[in-house]
Amino acid sequence: MTTIAVTSIEEVDALLSSAGPAWLLKHSNACSISSAAHDEFRAYCDAHPDEPAGIVVVQTHRAVSLAIATRLSMSHQSPQLFLLAGGTVAWATSHWGITAAAMTKARSALRA
Repeated sequence: MTTIAVTSIEEVDALLSSAGPAWLLKHSNACSISSAAHDEFRAYCDAHPDEPAGIVVVQTHRAVSLAIATRLSMSHQSPQLFLLAGGTVAWATSHWGITAAAMTKARSALRA
């Protein structure tokens, strides 16, 4: 699956109800830290195209971003990355914690 642009809460629900784990990145296109996190996220997703993944741009889809925080019971941060599994947050990180290596480790831990 390719990475999708998440523009509605229905698309968030689709990721939450995925048969397997799915990634969700909240991204700010006005932040250098978010830009670096986005690059790491894309590198991981390019190497794992079979894993569902979505990106919410907080400037253009603020309501969706805030709904995610509410729905997942997580405080809003940007950038912020979630590994979703079984309809809940299996793992989350933000800012400089968003790396391809951290994603690999989180995904491996979920398989164990």
